[in-house]
Amino acid sequence: MFVPLYDGVPLRFTRSAFVTYGLIGACTLIQLALWRWPGTQGDIAVMAGFGLIPSVLFGTAQLPEGLMHAPAWLTLFSNILIHASVAHLAGNLLFLWVFGDNVEDAMGHARFLAFFFLCGLGGSLAHAAMYPGSDQPLVGASGAISGVIAAYLMLYPRVRIWGLAFKWIPIHIPAVYTLGGWILFQAASAWFDPQGQIGWWAHLGGLATGAALTPLMIRPGLRLFGRPGLRA
Repeated sequence: MFVPLYDGVPLRFTRSAFVTYGLIGACTLIQLALWRWPGTQGDIAVMAGFGLIPSVLFGTAQLPEGLMHAPAWLTLFSNILIHASVAHLAGNLLFLWVFGDNVEDAMGHARFLAFFFLCGLGGSLAHAAMYPGSDQPLVGASGAISGVIAAYLMLYPRVRIWGLAFKWIPIHIPAVYTLGGWILFQAASAWFDPQGQIGWWAHLGGLATGAALTPLMIRPGLRLFGRPGLRA
């Protein structure tokens, strides 16, 4: 288990990563609205209506009548902005805070926004394909943020990241080890815990989408897999 804290890489092309901060703000505001929703049943109803339910997406199940919900196709995206708990929200937004600004800097604001939701879409589709009959809503930005992690690793593998291993051991080692280990953990978890409460395949789908899109969406002239002397 790895918790990132700081990478120290300055922005090179933009003054502010306002798309990253906007996404963090949007997820936070949505979660605050959920907390103010009357009762636990309200939270469940929102997740059922706006989270991704594979069986509903593929038409083998239907939501209860009277439930406010998004069109099934739209839940491929709407689920990205909803989170199940404070810990779920905080964990995802911490990764986005540490890594999102530099990926946005490397892509530009508009391309990064598209990249984020395309990675989320890739994660949603991977989860739905692996569990087509599932009636459990998938919520969270993990698939989209996994794509951001893939892009960061391809751009800055040599950067040394401050973080916590196993939640309490301070470390300061290159991204290729910290994020590479995180990716291996996702793959192992998808293999050994296929019926768990975490959408591991959404993570892997987002990672694969991010890795495929990064060379197409970064600014012209940027090199992948590190630049000599880029350390933090």
